[in-house]
Amino acid sequence: MLRSFFVDGRGRIGVLAACALAAAAMAPFAWSAPQPHLQFEISFPATVHSSPITGRVFVMISPTNHPQPRLQAGFWGDHPPFFGADVRQLAPGQDAVIDAQTLGYPVRSLSDIPAGDYYIQALVNVYTECHRSDGHTIWVHLDQWEGQQFNISPGNLYSTVRKVHLDPTAGYDVKLSLTKVILPVKVPPDTPWVKRIKIQSKLLTKFWGHPVYLGAVVLLPKGYDTHPNVDYPVIYVQGHFSLRAPFGFETGDGRVPAYFSHFLKSYNLETGYAFYRAWDSDNFPRMIAVTFQHPTPFFDDSYAVNSANDGPYGDAIMQELIPYVESHFRIIRKPYARVLTGGSTGGWESLALQVKHPNFFGGTWTLYPDPIDFDHYQLVDIYKDPNAFFVPGHHWMQVPRPMMREPDGQMEMTMQQMSQLEAVLGSHGRSGQQFEAWEAVYGPVGADGYPEPLWNKLTGKIDPTVARYMRDHGYDLTYYLKKNWPKIGPSLAGKIHIYVGDMDSYYLNLAVYDLEDFLSGTKDPHDSGTFEFGRPEKGHGWEPVNQETMVRWMAEHITKTAPPGTDTSAWKYN
Repeated sequence: MLRSFFVDGRGRIGVLAACALAAAAMAPFAWSAPQPHLQFEISFPATVHSSPITGRVFVMISPTNHPQPRLQAGFWGDHPPFFGADVRQLAPGQDAVIDAQTLGYPVRSLSDIPAGDYYIQALVNVYTECHRSDGHTIWVHLDQWEGQQFNISPGNLYSTVRKVHLDPTAGYDVKLSLTKVILPVKVPPDTPWVKRIKIQSKLLTKFWGHPVYLGAVVLLPKGYDTHPNVDYPVIYVQGHFSLRAPFGFETGDGRVPAYFSHFLKSYNLETGYAFYRAWDSDNFPRMIAVTFQHPTPFFDDSYAVNSANDGPYGDAIMQELIPYVESHFRIIRKPYARVLTGGSTGGWESLALQVKHPNFFGGTWTLYPDPIDFDHYQLVDIYKDPNAFFVPGHHWMQVPRPMMREPDGQMEMTMQQMSQLEAVLGSHGRSGQQFEAWEAVYGPVGADGYPEPLWNKLTGKIDPTVARYMRDHGYDLTYYLKKNWPKIGPSLAGKIHIYVGDMDSYYLNLAVYDLEDFLSGTKDPHDSGTFEFGRPEKGHGWEPVNQETMVRWMAEHITKTAPPGTDTSAWKYN
């Protein structure tokens, strides 16, 4: 801090010091204006919810009402402000308070909201007490088949939208009543093409002490019903929670806006309708495609592995969900006929499933995966860096570390901003967002029963013990492959295919380079895998070919790797 005094050439304290001393002497008698009172008071009537609620209450503040403020909140990047605070056993009619000390995003405090007219809405995310089989009792939001989206989750309460004038210099006290309840999710009906299943997992129900469900959406090939004696290869498509059909399959008319059509073309993507036309066409391989639903209390997706915090999702998928699917549909239950794909979260899952179960699956076509080498946890090296928010090695300035960028390199969001968003959405790792989802999957359980954070969400300080736990328990997939290559390498030869843009929006290409470097030097066996990097300036979502062509690649691989003497012609009819 700069000092506000000086000493002249004869050792006399100058006028600035004299003024400072005088001000200090008068300080006990100085008068300061009281700070304006800024707060929202949120309650709910017994007619809407008769029992106390433990959860997290939010206030959303937006200059527009399209869509409702609650539907504008919680997203990454530059979105209208919202604020969140925990409530414990909040009784009907009792007020929860959000005030100037409550942390918000993207602004930190209500005092940072400029004077003006705003649309205001409140919501409470309802938690359930869970007595887990590991001995911990915690409060979490149990998914209601919406994919851990707090602002649309059935059973959560919200208020009507009010338009109010807010002025931080004048103060305000706004009362909001949570009089509405979000309705249950409407699951789309089955069609001749698409079937949906939902089963209760015994393994996960035992772990959580509450019913936990797994699901799948199954896309059948053309002629499935008219070829009752044919068994089919299966594509297990990984990704975020969705009730849509695999590959976005849709039998609509396929009309999309011109700008969206240009985006799809630049990334080698296609509409769900275009994929339907390929799937239904002649000379197309007849396969079954399956997506999974496996939301956890911490995220919309379990990452398809066992976890100290989430529970045995890997076992549940491999021992309960996949056997159920394969026993209810005519799937070839052989490793060569099971292939994997997925992008982003689904990219990590597709690679993890392949390397953790090398003899069960026949290959993965992994797209822009979440960090697969934690030397590049996006831009953070969790093993060496002391702080996630700032670039290390600078003495005289703090350089913010980016979290998200445009394909031309323009930064859109920092690690610190994303961490602030998660801190607002939930305490104790309950934000339902990306960094804390990884911590729930990869990290240890804290003393309080909640996921131990990899870094402090307000300071960015990294906990090296958590980083080592993540590595040593097999979640750094490159490290896992290095450690286990002599044992699993022979079963993985020719099965790993990875694709990512050279300017991935979340810097995910960096970890892919790390894995490519390792595989290029493997021995006994040597298998360099297949890697392709979209260039130039291809961001998150880039794919080397459209989905129709990728399915054909998978079919060719299945045909090529089928055991000698296998008849692969049965599922190639017109």
